[in-house]
Amino acid sequence: MNLDGETNLKLKHALEITSDEESIKNFRGMIKCEDPNEHLYSFVGTLYFEGKQYPLSPQQILLRDSKLKNTDYVYGVVVFTGHDTKVMQNATDPPSKRSKIEKKMDQIIYILFSILIVIAFTGSVFFGIATRRDMSDNGKLRRWYLRPDHTTVFYDPRRAVAAAFFHFLTALMLYGYLIPISLYVSIEVVKVLQSIFINQDQEMYHEETDRPARARTSNLNEELGQVDTILSDKTGTLTCNSMEFVKCSIAGTAYGRGMTEVEVALRKQKGLMTQEEVGDNESLSIKEQKAVKGFNFWDERIVDGQWINQPNAELIQKFFRVLAICHTAIPDVNSDTGEITYEAESPDEAAFVIASRELGFEFFSRSQTSISLHEIDHMTGEKVDRVYELLHVLEFSSSRKRMSVIVRNPENRLLLLSKGADSVMFKRLAKHGRQNERETKEHIKKYAEAGLRTLVITYREIDEDEYIVWEEEFLNAKTLVTEDRDALIDAAADKIEKDLILLGSTAVEDKLQKGVPDCIEKLSQAGVKIWVLTGDKTETAINIGYACSLLREGMKQILVTLDSSDIEALEKQGDKEAVAKASFQSIKKQLREGMSQTAAVTDNSAKENSEMFGLVIDGKSLTYALDSKLEKEFLELAIRCNSVICCRSSPKQKALVTRLVKNGTGRTTLAIGDGANDVGMLQEADIGVGISGAEGMQAVMASDFAIAQFRFLERLLLVHGHWCYRRITLMICYFFYKNLAFGFTLFWYEAYASFSGKPAYNDWYMSCYNVFFTSLPVIALGVFDQDVSARLCLKYPLLYQEGVQNVLFSWERILGWMLNGVISSMIIFFLTINTMATQAFRKDGQVVDYSVLGVTMYSSVVWTVNCQMAISINYFTWIQHCFIWGSIGVWYLFLVIYGSLPPTFSTTAFQVFVETSAPSPIYWLVLFLVVFSALLPYFTYRAFQIKFRPMYHDIIVEQRRTERTETAPNAVLGELPVQVEFTLHHLRANLSRRDSWN
Repeated sequence: MNLDGETNLKLKHALEITSDEESIKNFRGMIKCEDPNEHLYSFVGTLYFEGKQYPLSPQQILLRDSKLKNTDYVYGVVVFTGHDTKVMQNATDPPSKRSKIEKKMDQIIYILFSILIVIAFTGSVFFGIATRRDMSDNGKLRRWYLRPDHTTVFYDPRRAVAAAFFHFLTALMLYGYLIPISLYVSIEVVKVLQSIFINQDQEMYHEETDRPARARTSNLNEELGQVDTILSDKTGTLTCNSMEFVKCSIAGTAYGRGMTEVEVALRKQKGLMTQEEVGDNESLSIKEQKAVKGFNFWDERIVDGQWINQPNAELIQKFFRVLAICHTAIPDVNSDTGEITYEAESPDEAAFVIASRELGFEFFSRSQTSISLHEIDHMTGEKVDRVYELLHVLEFSSSRKRMSVIVRNPENRLLLLSKGADSVMFKRLAKHGRQNERETKEHIKKYAEAGLRTLVITYREIDEDEYIVWEEEFLNAKTLVTEDRDALIDAAADKIEKDLILLGSTAVEDKLQKGVPDCIEKLSQAGVKIWVLTGDKTETAINIGYACSLLREGMKQILVTLDSSDIEALEKQGDKEAVAKASFQSIKKQLREGMSQTAAVTDNSAKENSEMFGLVIDGKSLTYALDSKLEKEFLELAIRCNSVICCRSSPKQKALVTRLVKNGTGRTTLAIGDGANDVGMLQEADIGVGISGAEGMQAVMASDFAIAQFRFLERLLLVHGHWCYRRITLMICYFFYKNLAFGFTLFWYEAYASFSGKPAYNDWYMSCYNVFFTSLPVIALGVFDQDVSARLCLKYPLLYQEGVQNVLFSWERILGWMLNGVISSMIIFFLTINTMATQAFRKDGQVVDYSVLGVTMYSSVVWTVNCQMAISINYFTWIQHCFIWGSIGVWYLFLVIYGSLPPTFSTTAFQVFVETSAPSPIYWLVLFLVVFSALLPYFTYRAFQIKFRPMYHDIIVEQRRTERTETAPNAVLGELPVQVEFTLHHLRANLSRRDSWN
């Protein structure tokens, strides 16, 4: 069952009363159970059979989508179906996702439509006034040449209001070019091509699994460049979901050579790692390659049976015997090879069993009442078979933090074998069982610093009389059908798990996926906040947090939990309302205490050396923290912390946390996961990224983007995200610019022509503007443009903040581009009119007519907007050159071909270029003057901006140019100049202030 994100075996077993197949034939019973809910880890129910009541627990429940292992079939009864099942209870409706840029673009369209209404209404008012004045009250005609006394309703001065209204309708159609309808089509084409580039990026191809990156939707490409918060699953996403036994401490002696990934990284950071140590660690790794999966241990003192020569051989034997017996794993023997593999509830439990096997204690058989081992006898050194009678299993829980088994060994002695977290095990040691406690604690501390998961191993012998009394109480608790049954079972277990004798501790490593720490570090440098939402225990999540650099040494942890004695006492009383009230108040208090701890740091957030905080909260606490009365405080505290880890989270809680972050911050969130339990989170986030790992394809099918490894997220965001965001925003701004530059020339001409509604250009000119003469350069911009290379995107991750802060699509920048379009239209129109209207244009001294003026002005528009594209592009390819200059060439080719058609079809364009404009020097002179003047405002602004207010990519481009021209032998490549360092320092300060919750 992998609904909780784990692919490990979940131990399920039938009740003893129903385990006999013969009893099923005439079975008649009744089940009473809890109402449908989303809780995966609990089930309360009772089986009524033959006048008796039998309690049902999660061990007797098979959830939907479960897969049976190690059994051929089962007989069962359906409890929940359809939407009542837990997997459906955890499901959320998939929302329709649109990028924030698209939503903002809709607002801009509304603005442009408003502008269209305003200028159409303005022109209609002036047209109505001018039309009314054409005929005075005494019948005198002002513009007699228009024959206002004999005209249609469109120009009738006696019905000026109606004429103005019809002019308003005409103006709406005339200025319709202000609304960039083709923009939506162009954006869809660009996004599809961008998705193809993402799919074909070989840097995001995982050769081992033969899986490339996949953009499963093209709607959110630019959203990849604006991610503010990443919410990640842990198991299978950050880790490989495989534990390895690497070290252990037995009787105060540490065993296990070599260093973990975390130890190596920490020593390298501190400059303590020598080349000799690197070589030694690599040589150990070579030896360890021979080890089986789950066993990455080497110590010549105890491997290959050498432990029998150690002075503490008896304790070593007891230590590994506990590891081989205290578990719920099931052996799977290959009938052909005889090789034994293990199915376990958790990877670390499997690692313990494998380690004990490799060191001489092979667990090879299990039944409901016994466990069988092949052991090495420490006295003789020979292998013997020993069978242990399994009496009771005291299962692990997040509140108990330990697991125990009670067995009877072949010598007929009762033994309690126990393993658990050091926080609960040391206080249960007997006075005579605390030998080597100090050394063991020191070893555990070192293992924790190395990012390893530790467990304390203990045992004790039980007196027969004590066991009989305890067993009666324990069985009575198990047969209760009340809601406090689990609390009573825990209380009974607590009575036997005491006076333990310390044997040592284990240390296992959950290998991170390749490149995860570097990826998280790079994303953190880019200003992206990372939350981990996992179904794992708190201790596990914290250890992985350290291993992947999410939590760091010196970072103060804020732990929000309900594991307190007061809450446990109330739970034992069974008063649900009292527990809920006390839990709510406890979480509220802890959140406010956390707020007070971070308050001082928030007030001084601009300081680089301020104290860092990491928030850790478990699933039970999260239930209350997500309450409407506390969720704002929880979010505020979380945003103030540098890292957030939510443990024991159900799929629904993951989705709720994602929704809270998305709606509470108003910024772009990205969720990444690999299992079915992550589907709700992926659908709730602005962007869902699925990892095509070992847990199936559910997450991938529900995602927007799919990658094979977490480390590819770095390139997906910092490279493709940054490029797509920049391309789309520049493309949209440019589209508005070119449409305003064209549309407002129509408005100025209409004003010049007394708002007559006469267009400045031939109808076919206007129809082809967005289709043939300006469309392809925009598409090339959206597909190929790069402000900096992929290598520089990764080298300078702060460049990503352009998208997070939405620098390139702010209202200031949008309105700036729109103003540039209006200014260009004014320059084009008025300069063309004033330079050509009163000058002799032909050899016979005639001035320009309507057709020549239209061609000249239209040519100026085409040249200006395409040259504007040329100076806006950062990365030229032959495709850009072909599209930009080709679009201008297509305009002249169109003019020649269209002008050669009969005048009944070509109308004002008939031979206007070949016979009139092209031979005239003044046409080319005016064209050059107008285009140069129209581009000058933008060119001047950019020159000023690069010099005095450079953008982040301007700084990096200038830095690279400086590096190329640097000839000094002592020059350090990549070292930023003072101006760049100052700008980046200012950006970091802005990020720190933004992270505070105001």
